[in-house]
Amino acid sequence: MKKILSLLFLLSGLILSNSCTNLDETILDETLSSNLSDQDAANGSLAPVYGKFTDIFIHTNYFALQEISSDEAILPYRGGTDWGDNGIYLSLHQHVTTSTDPNVRNTWGHILQGISRAVTAINVLPEIDVPASKVYLAEARGLNAYYGMLTLDLFGLVFVKDDPGTPSRILRGAEAVNYLINEFQSILNNLDNTVGPGRLTQYGAMGLLARLYLNAAVYRDIYGASFNFTAADMDKVIEYCDKIIASGQYKLSPNYFDIFGNNNHDNKELIFAHDQRADLNGHNRLAYFSLSGDQFPLPAFPNANGTDGPAITSDFYRTWVAAYGPDDPATKDPRFYQQNISIYTNPGDSCVAAADFKVDRGILRGQQYGLIRVNGAFVKCPDGRLKVGKLFSVTRNKPTLPVDFTETVNFTVEGGNYSNGYRVEKYEFSSKSASGRNFGEADIVLVRLADIYLMRAEAKLRKGGGEQAALADVNTVRAARTATKPAPPLNTMNLDLLYRERGFELYWEFLRRPDMIRFGKYEGIWTEKNNTDKNKRIFPIPQTAIDGASNLPGYLVQNQGY
Repeated sequence: MKKILSLLFLLSGLILSNSCTNLDETILDETLSSNLSDQDAANGSLAPVYGKFTDIFIHTNYFALQEISSDEAILPYRGGTDWGDNGIYLSLHQHVTTSTDPNVRNTWGHILQGISRAVTAINVLPEIDVPASKVYLAEARGLNAYYGMLTLDLFGLVFVKDDPGTPSRILRGAEAVNYLINEFQSILNNLDNTVGPGRLTQYGAMGLLARLYLNAAVYRDIYGASFNFTAADMDKVIEYCDKIIASGQYKLSPNYFDIFGNNNHDNKELIFAHDQRADLNGHNRLAYFSLSGDQFPLPAFPNANGTDGPAITSDFYRTWVAAYGPDDPATKDPRFYQQNISIYTNPGDSCVAAADFKVDRGILRGQQYGLIRVNGAFVKCPDGRLKVGKLFSVTRNKPTLPVDFTETVNFTVEGGNYSNGYRVEKYEFSSKSASGRNFGEADIVLVRLADIYLMRAEAKLRKGGGEQAALADVNTVRAARTATKPAPPLNTMNLDLLYRERGFELYWEFLRRPDMIRFGKYEGIWTEKNNTDKNKRIFPIPQTAIDGASNLPGYLVQNQGY
């Protein structure tokens, strides 16, 4: 046990020797001692590997890189100053991000710390005698590969650490893809299918493998004028998706927004997720940061509100309009919107019991209604229920300005006004967050069954001749949302329609940027963005990391175009 504890501390910050980036950290706390049981040591080595998810999948960092860099999300200066942050979100959206960008630096650092923790666990777990040692080791290796997928997708490289005493090897292109495939495939038979979705299961790894094969053409030639989606790759996508679907272990959720609700850990659509139930100081930020500062979703906590962050772009909204016009997409597709505040349709229903109040979900447009707050307290009706009515920008010192979300948003001062841009409330607001900032019961979805169907559909289309099979997969997903009237079935399918469908199903889920690259859309022009440089498909390596590796000439080379 003494040897195990020594390894835990020795390896805690060791992913790149010679300080290529600062990863010094203490994985396990000072309670470790020679009296620690083998089971506690095993848990203590694996849990921190998952623990970095909280930092990565926060509302900024990884979300900013994957969503605000795309045509889906935009975050302007609000009110001329709010969310300014030295222009970093404007730069991300316009594809002019530099190597000093804090979201790039933070995401890089958190992912590499995750790799460091995985390397620690991989070196320690073989020394620990517990019944599930093979499962734990497989999870650690799988998470290491998953972190490698993230660095490959974002930065075009993968770190490989074979010997803790030597620097990591850096792989790129086809070599990196092959390494990750081999890592995932080598652990499949040792993973447990009963511990998900908050832990990596066999089917979770299969889902990641399907995603890896689907994007392999991009990763092999990130700057290519076009991508070679081989039949062999697509066959592997189909193979793994087939196995997941045929397992019968997962089911499409009848209610779309239940997938992102506070009780979603038991939702059968989730295959792999960041489990926040045990860490109630995780974050609620995917729920709060798009809402208005005058939306207060929790009757028990009158200070828990939104922060007027990102909106969807007009370009993305218009894809919904084009698909369903002249009908309102809210009436045609349950993934677009879920009304929970009945005053929208029943103006007389202006009082609500605290236990019954829930904010609306999905894409929020127009005049917003909610709990009326005066001098820091919610107004009550004569019967003791809470008053619901039109919201005004009281927190912005504009009490006569309605909280009325409009479609247009841009990077001018006027375009960044607090009411500009339709907002997204996909994840349910936490029921336990006194501030609205921390705590979060909802698992953050990383792989779910609908994406498995859509990946299989895409693979069938890219192989050629699979239009009918792809159409069936897409319509299966659309038809599943039976809690309300499901979206009508489509009668034809091609790659453009499939791309649109992925936007409708998977918006706000960290997938838009890689989808845009894979479908050849990332060099396009959209709201406030006209940069067509293919070098911007991946992000710059943080300058701090390059500086830290300066004693190893040629080791960490900046990505092309930065």
